Amino acid sequence: MITLYDCSTAPSPRRARILLAEKGVKHETVQVDLRNNEQLGDAFRAINPLCTVPVLVTEEGGKLTSNAAIAAYLEARYPEPALMGITPLEKAEVAHWNWRVEFEGLMAIAEAMRNTAPSLANRALPGPNDYVQIPELGQRGLKRVQQFFDVLEERLAGREYVATDRFSLVDITAVVAVDFARVVKVKAGEQHPNLLRWRGAMGQRGAISL
Repeated sequence: MITLYDCSTAPSPRRARILLAEKGVKHETVQVDLRNNEQLGDAFRAINPLCTVPVLVTEEGGKLTSNAAIAAYLEARYPEPALMGITPLEKAEVAHWNWRVEFEGLMAIAEAMRNTAPSLANRALPGPNDYVQIPELGQRGLKRVQQFFDVLEERLAGREYVATDRFSLVDITAVVAVDFARVVKVKAGEQHPNLLRWRGAMGQRGAISL
């Protein structure tokens, strides 16, 4: 049985949770309490020395500790429905846009949040090591998040999905990013009609509510 080490309130494991649901993959779930730093304890370090979630323990016993690895495994192990493109060009578009959403969206949100939140003092980066906050990076991150929303707004003009003409991994990553931006008080408004339309359509998919 596949096991997902999850945290119901965190964005990164939510990506894996939605992907598993879209693929229809049965699995067990183990919740990790990030709020109380369970990920830093010896028990979880034995599972993932990087001290991060998600972790997917495969049927073969492998431990996958990044969303990139989890997506690659699930796409290869459960190819239908295809969520990382079918044609060579689609695969390239999915790879391109997933990277952009991660870099311009998720990383920018994390940069803004982790460098400003009092609860994350000395935890400016995830993982086993402590890093001091840099307030200037928090401000830069906030500006990047706002620009990211504009990028999505432009990309979604006349389109149902972010990367290709079908639902893909990118839409999962983008939904998580758009929803997670609330932690830095950024959300789509009337200046983002395409983004709002797309997010509304995504909400009709059962897996997106996970």
